[in-house]
Amino acid sequence: MKIAVLGAGVVGTTTAYFLAEAGHDVTVLDRRPGPGLETSFANGAQISACHAKPWAGPHTPLQAAKWMFEPDAPLLFRPWRWDPALWSWGLKFLRNCTTERARINMDRTLRVALYSRDVLKALRQRTNLQYDQVTSGILHIYRSREAFAEGRETATDLAALGLPQDVLTPEDCAKLEPALAHAARTDLVGGLLSPDDESGDAHTFTVEVAKLAAARGVKFRYGVTVKGLEANRTSITRIVTDQGDETPDAVVLSLGSYSPAIARSVGLKLPVYPAKGYSISVEITNPDAAPTISITDESKFMVFSRLGNRMRVAGTAELAGWDMGLNPVRIAPLKRNAMSLFPTAAAYGNLNAWTGLRPTTPDSVPILGTTRYDNLLLNTGHGTLGWTMACGSARVITDLIAGRVPEIDLEGLGLERFA
Repeated sequence: MKIAVLGAGVVGTTTAYFLAEAGHDVTVLDRRPGPGLETSFANGAQISACHAKPWAGPHTPLQAAKWMFEPDAPLLFRPWRWDPALWSWGLKFLRNCTTERARINMDRTLRVALYSRDVLKALRQRTNLQYDQVTSGILHIYRSREAFAEGRETATDLAALGLPQDVLTPEDCAKLEPALAHAARTDLVGGLLSPDDESGDAHTFTVEVAKLAAARGVKFRYGVTVKGLEANRTSITRIVTDQGDETPDAVVLSLGSYSPAIARSVGLKLPVYPAKGYSISVEITNPDAAPTISITDESKFMVFSRLGNRMRVAGTAELAGWDMGLNPVRIAPLKRNAMSLFPTAAAYGNLNAWTGLRPTTPDSVPILGTTRYDNLLLNTGHGTLGWTMACGSARVITDLIAGRVPEIDLEGLGLERFA
């Protein structure tokens, strides 16, 4: 089958690889000059099923309101901006801010994340993919007893759904990660270890998977902007681009935060809104003072990952539309917290700052599966877990196109849940 994958981020590229592995004739269209150059480029570098807890929860509205007037808050949301897309998304988000909806959404997210983690491990084993991966888990650190108690409660819920975590004392944290020794003595109250989660360079991963896909015959058309789709009553008939039209047998929409605009051209409404995240990357000058295991600072809403001789620090979310400008006020907390935890690990005066748009749904669950058009499939809306879910989502799409029943239950993952 001739299939067009729209988007060469980690989700689209991985989908193209699995489709080609299944014997399809695949073309990937992307407006950037190479793979993984937007949201996948400099993210938090974690494959983190442990982050399956949805953003929408019973305490989120009050917390977001408190942060509304803090320009460097972990979540920045300003509802008075003229932004109907945000208002529509926000109303759906509020409907998910209940204990029951949070439990359902965590179950759905974790279902994809755990499956995807297993598919990734199998892919790495058979291809020997290398991307500065660290497979020793993710360490979550806590600075307040209240936050630690909430973290342990979430860990209990995750364990019941198939993701165990180990409860650690501050001393345990320092033993696991010696670079945290000072913080463990003065600032930490405990930690949680997700032993089966991983970290690595998502951009390198995407580039390497693109090479594997190209070796299987996938054609990557870079520098091509998709302008819209055309359809009859039952099928997509044409992809309109700025460099001519495409007429494949099937289309997979994986354009991240830009997916809603393309879906709208054929009458589909995707509740996906960009959550702008920031990261900094620094060269490590003192390896013994830098973390070796990926760390999530749950009190600061930031992550730290070792990528060879670099350290990646990422965090914050800003609901401000499709603006890609680098705001120094949002970058400053990343640098400040990195210097606090790992003061001698790097020369922080020389850092690379980045921002990217994470395609976020109101329930933090991806939009995965079929549509009312028999040849259009959706693989988008993965939020902060695009890399975490990429391999599993790709396998699901490949199974659906082949007419096979996917290996995970797709209940609650499709667009129909927003009807």
